[in-house]
Parts: sequence; C-alpha cells; structure tokens
Amino acid sequence: MDKNSKIFVAGHKGLVGSAIINALKAKGYDNLIVKTHAELDLCDFAQTQAFFEKEAPEYVFLAAAKVGGIYANNRYRADFIYQNLSIQNNIIYNAYQHQTKKLLFLGSSCIYPKNAPQPIKESYLLSNELEYTNEPYAIAKIAGLKMCEAFNLQYDCNFIAAMPTNLYGENDNFDLETSHVLPALIAKFHQAKTNSANSVTLWGTGAPRREFLHSLDMAEACVYMMENIDFKDLIKESQEVKNTHINIGYGSDISIKELALLVQKIVGFEGEIIFDASKPDGTYQKLLDSSKLNQLGWRPKITLEQGIQKVYEWYLKQK
Repeated sequence: MDKNSKIFVAGHKGLVGSAIINALKAKGYDNLIVKTHAELDLCDFAQTQAFFEKEAPEYVFLAAAKVGGIYANNRYRADFIYQNLSIQNNIIYNAYQHQTKKLLFLGSSCIYPKNAPQPIKESYLLSNELEYTNEPYAIAKIAGLKMCEAFNLQYDCNFIAAMPTNLYGENDNFDLETSHVLPALIAKFHQAKTNSANSVTLWGTGAPRREFLHSLDMAEACVYMMENIDFKDLIKESQEVKNTHINIGYGSDISIKELALLVQKIVGFEGEIIFDASKPDGTYQKLLDSSKLNQLGWRPKITLEQGIQKVYEWYLKQK
C-alpha cells in the first residue's frame, strides 16, 4: 500500500474497524472509504456489487461482522451464521471480480476446536469439534478464511486471513446481553459501583482462561500485515497451502476470576464477586500461538492492565 491507495474498511464503526481506521490515519493513509449500514448493506449482494463497481477499492480490510458474547452467540444462532456468511461472501467475491490488489479478512479464535492443545497453532484448524455455543459464528469464520485460501489458489488473489484473540478497546459493545466478557465486566462493575451494590454475580466458575489483546495492537498488526505480508509469504511460513491464516495474540492468558479482580480494582468496586456455576463456562482455554506473526516481525505493546485502564477512561467519557 502507498499513502494514496484507495482503501475500504468494512465495518468501520465497530471495535475492530474503528481501530484500523485510526491506525491507518496515524500512518498517513488518507484515501479511506467507509460506509455506514444505512449507506451500504453488505448482506445485500447487489448493493455490494454496485459499491465495488463504483469505488473499485485497491485494498480491503474486512472487519464487518455480526459479533457477540456467549449469550448472543447461542441465542441468535441463525443470525450469526447467515449474516456473517452473507457479508464475507459478498465482499470476498466482489474483491476478486473487481481486481482488488489485497484483502485482509478478520476472523476469530473461536474457529479452533473446543479442546485444542494449548497454545493453539494455525495447523490445529478443523482437527476436532467446535465449542457448540458459538458453532454457527465459528463455521462462518472458517468459511471466510477458506474462501480466501480458495480464491488465492484458483485465481491467484492476494487475500490473507487473520485470527485475533479476544479483543477489547474503545468503541466496544458494553451491552450486558450481547457483549464479550471484558466490556461486560467493566459495565457490570461500574453499574454496581454507581448503585452502591454489595455484590456482582458473574456467569460460570471463573476458572476458564482467556487471552486479551487491545484493539489498537490488533489494528497495528493488521496494517503491518497489509504492508509487509502476502499470501506467498504465508505459504512459505506454513510450508503448505492450507492453514495459511495467521494468529494475532497477546502471548499470555488470564483466568476469568483473575480478570474480574483486575477490572474490579481498576473500576474501584469494593463489593463481593459471586460466580454462578450453574451458567456455562464455554471453552476452558483459548491461548493462541502467535509465533508465526512474531517471526514475521510484529509483537503487541499494550499490557492488559494498561489497556483496561484506557478502556475504562474512555467508557467514563461516554457516560
């Protein structure tokens, strides 16, 4: 990419897309194309096709997706698989049809088997069964990265796929019904502190472990990949044409209980934490092996405590 390249960031209003926009602007990229859902429904093939015909973006960051936490993934299963398949099918196909130079597809660590060995290597994809609560979303994301791989192999495209670990950051979703665990904890503890509550009840046992990456680090990794890494590099790194997607992780994980205690301290809530073991824990551990990306020259910079502090300060400003 050069500074005047025409770049389309799909999903620019979300946690991932907004961070990518900020990272691009910080590096001097100023020819950015963004569309709200009202302006462009990416689930609609005709609208997506017309957009590509008119704008002809040279580079595409595919960050648009329907996302949510364990409750939303399990409750809205049909919406998660249908909408995500529609968005990525329409964008990837039209990127091929209109000769986009390079595309980066953003997936999720939930693509890996429920009981995958830890840390999770890219090669573990499709080696066992998925976690059932988010299976529709995971299957959609697997289809997206395999679609990139297939178009690369059949049509010589340069579509790469990145699988970030659990993300958090500014512009996150803090709705308690549909949010992921970290923003949900921030919202819950802040609400409890504001209401002078004696306790906060959390789903599960607190034992599962999760890896968290700040969205700014993730965005830096995505821009780095678009600037420096091509599909041919990933084939060379993987020594095969399959499983050429690339993990983006922080490098270490933390238990949900430890995370809750850290968020509690940062928010300043002094009450009790109660874990409701009757509620599901989900996958026990999802720590990514990010050595492939590390070897290709990128590492994260923001510590978890620094990141949560930044997000809570942003959250308070919105309040």
